[in-house]
Amino acid sequence: MENLSELVVQRFLSYVQIWTTSDRHIEETPSTNGQWELARLLLQELKDLGIADAELTDHCYVLAKLPASAGLESKPAIGFMAHLDTAQDVSGKDVMPILEKNKDGETIIRSDGNTLLGADDKAGIAEIMGAAEHLLAHPEIKHGPVMIIFTPDEETGKGLPFFPTERIEAMLSGGNDARRSLAACYTLDGGPMGELETECFNAIEAKVFFTGKVIHLGTARGELANAGLMAAAFAAMLPRTESPEATDGYYGYYCLTQISGSLESAELEVYIRDFDLNRANERAAALEVFARAVEAQFPGGRVRVECKHQYYNMKDKIDEHPEVLSNLEEAARLAGVEFTLKPIRGGTDGSRLTEMGIPTPNIFTGGRNFHSVNEWVMVSEMDAACRLVIELVQVWGK
Repeated sequence: MENLSELVVQRFLSYVQIWTTSDRHIEETPSTNGQWELARLLLQELKDLGIADAELTDHCYVLAKLPASAGLESKPAIGFMAHLDTAQDVSGKDVMPILEKNKDGETIIRSDGNTLLGADDKAGIAEIMGAAEHLLAHPEIKHGPVMIIFTPDEETGKGLPFFPTERIEAMLSGGNDARRSLAACYTLDGGPMGELETECFNAIEAKVFFTGKVIHLGTARGELANAGLMAAAFAAMLPRTESPEATDGYYGYYCLTQISGSLESAELEVYIRDFDLNRANERAAALEVFARAVEAQFPGGRVRVECKHQYYNMKDKIDEHPEVLSNLEEAARLAGVEFTLKPIRGGTDGSRLTEMGIPTPNIFTGGRNFHSVNEWVMVSEMDAACRLVIELVQVWGK
């Protein structure tokens, strides 16, 4: 293969300059208009590559089908997926990417330190697009049916609302009555070179509402229940030893993500993450205990906890389909990539897609320091991820 980074880098540099920050407080999908701009650009680029079967859904999912090589139409259909949005933790507007050599002589792309870069997940998008361009330019590379899927609002934790399952099946069927489903999908949404991921957190979002008892402050003795202080007292009960900054590996955590309020009412949001579902549910139950403790401290005040599962650990369901991982590992060896299996201390759209019945491991993109102003990506590792995708479609086509 030629230097695939030539197919990836320029695309990536253009993608990161499109403001696609999502907003988890907005229920609509997509949650922000900027995601439409990138989606429309990608749709046009796919069509410019000569892919006739490409479309954009009403909820900003970009779909494209690479037809199978002659004689391989009946091989299992697989997909590659990446997300359009960037996280709202730091600004993703007016990104100024900088291409330079690091101290080891490796070419990297970083932000200018005022915004995130957007490698999460525009590196994944660029790598999939580069692989598609290479495959279309080299019809001698044999493969079965391949779907390309770009999704909105991954960073909000919504979990693929409006995922166009029926439309994908119709595209794969080619107009035949018998609908075809994806045998597997792979997200390109990971970190450093060689990291392959088949397990992730179980995720719970908890919203806690505080109702105070308000009276004139001059006559408040024994009467006032300050909702703002109730929220602060609740937050202080979250174990510091079970926070993101105090844990790694397989240890789960609580994370306070937002707090606001006044004397009369207050609200906070807590993310619960754990690889073990029972332990995650125990953490959610502990929030109810904290709530009752706060009510005891503030007579007349009330606390209500609402918990919602966002996504589940995908490991068990992927383990039911061993060929999905074994084919990925074979492709990594063919691509010359030394790989390691590690857990994702987070989640991907693959978590939800796996739950929906399509096993979806995660592949590295070469990015580092996601969701921060220090985000960067290594060009040689972007090349390797693109190369891995090209090898993987061939393995599935055997």
